Amino acid sequence: MEGLEVIPPAIKEKIDHEVDDLKFTKNFRSATAEEWYLFLPSYRDPQSGGAAGKAIIHYDLYGNRDIYINTTIIFDDPELYISTLHSLVYAIADEIVNRLVGYADTLLSVHAGENSYQAVYRSSEK
Repeated sequence: MEGLEVIPPAIKEKIDHEVDDLKFTKNFRSATAEEWYLFLPSYRDPQSGGAAGKAIIHYDLYGNRDIYINTTIIFDDPELYISTLHSLVYAIADEIVNRLVGYADTLLSVHAGENSYQAVYRSSEK
C-alpha cells in the first residue's frame, strides 16, 4: 500500500528550494526585540524589490522560563498569500522559527494574506 502524499511533489520541491536558500539580515536590535529581513530566492517585496518579509522577535523581559517569546512573521510578497501555497508558507515560517528562535517556547503569528495563522512552539523539556 502506498502512503498518502500530503504535500504535492511540486510544492515539496518549491519548499526545499526556498528553505535551502533562505537568508536573513538583522535590521534592528534592542534589549527586548530583534527585527530580521527575510530573503527568499523566488519572492520579493513588490514595492522595493528587496526582502520578501520580516520577522520580529520580542524577548522576555524578566528572564522567566515560563514566558513565551513572541514572534511575528510578515510576508510582503502577495504571491505568498495564495491559498495553494499554504504548505510553503508554513514550511518557511517553521524554518525561520527554528533558525532564529531555536527551542525556546514561542507564540508565532504569521501574516501572509489567506495563509496567515498562529501557532505555539513548546519545548518538550518542560
